Amino acid sequence: MALGNFSVSLAVGDIAASKAFYEALGFAQIMGGGPWAIMKNGSTNIGLFQGMLPKNGLTFNPGWDQDGQPVGEFEDVRETQKRLKAAGIDVGADIESGSGPASFMVTDPDGNPVLFDQHV
Repeated sequence: MALGNFSVSLAVGDIAASKAFYEALGFAQIMGGGPWAIMKNGSTNIGLFQGMLPKNGLTFNPGWDQDGQPVGEFEDVRETQKRLKAAGIDVGADIESGSGPASFMVTDPDGNPVLFDQHV
């Protein structure tokens, strides 16, 4: 199962301070505005989210490459949700049928949130 772009999503207290810190480490903002920013350094992506997430987590973006650009073929997030549900993983409420942007979240055995967030 190809999950798409991967990033660590960080719940931050001060978006400006966090951006400055990661810029000092060589990251550059490639998306975002206001209380969130997607930062990139080589093939590593970090999402910074002020007041948007309860805790740090992992994010997969089906249909995107590491630059946030659409890829050709990919498994729709709805199919991923069905596959995980069939494997016995609690996926929360089912995503409505259709296509296009959608998301769902699961929690790993240690309580870490894993977001599947499709934008295409």
